Amino acid sequence: MTNTTVAAPFFARGSLVEGNDTVQKSRDLNVQFATPALNLDSLIHPRSEPPPLLNVSTAEIIEFLVEGGKWIADSGNPHMSACFERMAATHILPRSVIEAVSQHAVLYLNKEILQRELEQSFPDPQALDRWVPRTDFTGKTSFIRAFGPRLIHILPGNSPGVAIKSIAQGALVKAVNLFKMSSADPFTMVALLQSFADIDPQHPLVKSMSAVYWRGGDDTTERSLFRPQYFDKLVAWGGGEAINNLVKYVGPGFQLVSFDPKSSISMLGREVFESEDSLLAAAQSACNDIMMLNQEACAASRFQFIEGNKEQVDRFSELLQQLIAARAEASGDFRPIEAGMRDEIEALMLMDDDYTVYGDLDGKGIVIHSDEPVDFHPINKTANVVRVESLDDAVQYVNVATQTVGFYPDTRIADYRDRLASAGAQRVTRLGEAGGSTIGNPWDGMYPLHRFVQWVTHEDGFTQTQ
Repeated sequence: MTNTTVAAPFFARGSLVEGNDTVQKSRDLNVQFATPALNLDSLIHPRSEPPPLLNVSTAEIIEFLVEGGKWIADSGNPHMSACFERMAATHILPRSVIEAVSQHAVLYLNKEILQRELEQSFPDPQALDRWVPRTDFTGKTSFIRAFGPRLIHILPGNSPGVAIKSIAQGALVKAVNLFKMSSADPFTMVALLQSFADIDPQHPLVKSMSAVYWRGGDDTTERSLFRPQYFDKLVAWGGGEAINNLVKYVGPGFQLVSFDPKSSISMLGREVFESEDSLLAAAQSACNDIMMLNQEACAASRFQFIEGNKEQVDRFSELLQQLIAARAEASGDFRPIEAGMRDEIEALMLMDDDYTVYGDLDGKGIVIHSDEPVDFHPINKTANVVRVESLDDAVQYVNVATQTVGFYPDTRIADYRDRLASAGAQRVTRLGEAGGSTIGNPWDGMYPLHRFVQWVTHEDGFTQTQ
């Protein structure tokens, strides 16, 4: 082990676990980090014991989450400061971006937001707190409970903000939660849980959560943990290879709730070119959607389908590249373009008749203007502007992997939303607003909280009057 190895402790059911037993490597930068030995027994909450949060009211849980959010956002929080320092060595995003994302994400720990999440996700949120009675039209009575599940969360490495939302959602459904951290970010979740433990180390929320790392695909570890006698569901974020690896463990009593790998696009009507003001506004909005987390987010736009002639679309593409470059300059993120994509772009530069490439291969942003989408996945501030005669022609490129469609002008959304949904898209927004979701709305085609819980019924027979 060298002096450059970064320590990455675990958190097991309320306790910090430190140690340098295993040296790992980060996914993107190949930086070493050291973890404690993985004690699987310490991560299991026996089924003979109810979940720690079962009899804690959702109102009390929300209050604790809000209090924790204030401490997480506090500039004097030593756990978050140390986390940002460690992540600066292992994460592909610059430290300034990581801190900004975390500070924005903690706004989710807001009383009204959390209450609205519950109200939107459950017909009767009281089912989380008690057995709710109901009587059907025949007079038969029963009681319904949204019972706290046992969840394994496979966290993504592209956004530290997901960790905050995962804690909140796991707590709201009163789950026992095991968070499997990414090698790109083996720090944030533990820092967050330490912050909650500072407030009350014995709180059931703290006791119901664990965060560890193992190498994804480690069959020995995963076959030991991914069993219905220990856990109910896998909540998975990740790319296609990661999700495919998890599918093999799914079976009776052990389900997968998957935030599948997604890609997002923009659709722009010819109204863009009605004036110089509309051109600039549309380009700025498109830039907003492209540059989410420096294009690391699943909702970040990769392809921009636009109605117009070649000269018009050239003007838009050039302006868009300038805006992306300015945004990159401000963030300080000039990461080299990955070698495979660099080769693809260099080849396109030689094909003047079919492709026009704006920008340089300097990590400050590339815009490719073409009549057909490129056959690689644009990322790292790379946009593919595709000229179409009509937005009708763009619908053919929408499929079940299309998460968000940013649309301009918004007055035309109603004409397309049914067709986009039929093609597989899960979300349509105004151009420039892909990063903000209405509180409590579905995500990836589902209400996650509703999917997380175990729905249990107590059938009580017919009422005495029958």
